[in-house]
Amino acid sequence: MQFSTDKAPKPVGLYPHARRVGNLLFLSGVGPRKAGSDEIPGLTTDKHGNFIGFAFEEQCRSVFDNVRTILEESGSSWDKLVDVTVFLVDMKRDFQAYNKIYAEYFKDNQPCRTTVGIDALPTAIAIELKCIATID
Repeated sequence: MQFSTDKAPKPVGLYPHARRVGNLLFLSGVGPRKAGSDEIPGLTTDKHGNFIGFAFEEQCRSVFDNVRTILEESGSSWDKLVDVTVFLVDMKRDFQAYNKIYAEYFKDNQPCRTTVGIDALPTAIAIELKCIATID
């Protein structure tokens, strides 16, 4: 069974937000874009789309909020996350901030976690999460 919702950012390709297999819910890669738009929190550009400013913390919080929305819209919840894979485009610059914010969001539920540094993501985002949760 596949799940998609208008309350989360539209996927950038042909795939659902999540897919249920047995009692597991697999989320597709989730980024920080705002639902209903292509706006990336924390990213400032000029009128020509050129990069001006960047606030990683805003992107990080937005990703976590988007994951929570997809989980809830799919019939699962934040406390049912069992595995989180994080992709950062700049590990050296962003890991410390990411780790701090992660500890705030996951202080009560601590799923397994892998953090991977990569060269780029499909849009101008700095973080993406790939998650697995249980579902009743």
